[in-house]
Amino acid sequence: MPVFASAALRSSVVSQLRSAGCVFAEDEARILLTAAATTAELAAMVRARAQGRPLEHVVGWAEFAGLRIAVDPGVFVPRRRSEFLAAEAARLAGPGAVVVDLCCGSGALGAAVAATTGRPVELYAADLDPMAARCARRNLAGTGARVFEGDLFAALPDALRGRVEVLIANVPYVPTGEIELLPPEARLHEARPALDGGTDGLDVLRRVAAAAPQWLAAGGALLFETSDRQADGALAVAREAGLAAAVSREEELDATVVTATLG
Repeated sequence: MPVFASAALRSSVVSQLRSAGCVFAEDEARILLTAAATTAELAAMVRARAQGRPLEHVVGWAEFAGLRIAVDPGVFVPRRRSEFLAAEAARLAGPGAVVVDLCCGSGALGAAVAATTGRPVELYAADLDPMAARCARRNLAGTGARVFEGDLFAALPDALRGRVEVLIANVPYVPTGEIELLPPEARLHEARPALDGGTDGLDVLRRVAAAAPQWLAAGGALLFETSDRQADGALAVAREAGLAAAVSREEELDATVVTATLG
């Protein structure tokens, strides 16, 4: 914590954040006090957070799977529940596995897989959003990953067809009609395409699942996150695409992941 951060200053920051409705005011105050280099910078950060900007956009990074992931303004903030998706993907990634992080956002999932497998993987990532792709390049620097910008599989090199062993697709799955129910920090400060999954929240998943068999290697797996109430519909989408699908859940993180395998 910076030397300027007295107990009185810390208490003031906590009070301001609580007044703004921040549920985890003490934790957020700790992060802001650590991130700010001066009292003036701290004041600007606290003001931005109190006005509703996501904490991760204010400080420029998010904690994810033990990593510090750079998150630029407007880029989707990796959620802690997605650590389960990263862990499931890492479990399936053998030595030298071809891993694709589709709808990669900041690249957090790919970075977590690369960091936790304990063995080299051949990693690719892609996102439609240019800001997200730039962010992912920073977070995946040093992993040997190649990051592409474009719409789903159209962004990837054609040479990957039939070679992908682990396909991570953290597709948006919030139904369009429920976007307005999201917290303002997500609804107002994250790119809508990273949130909006269409009428029933499964539209982007349908596109990914339909094309996945062309890109997966034999025995390769598509892994994606969904909500518990959408799990049955997501399973049906994967099975209609010819994939053998099963659901895994992690109660502590409130995470639901579908693993869909090409036979």
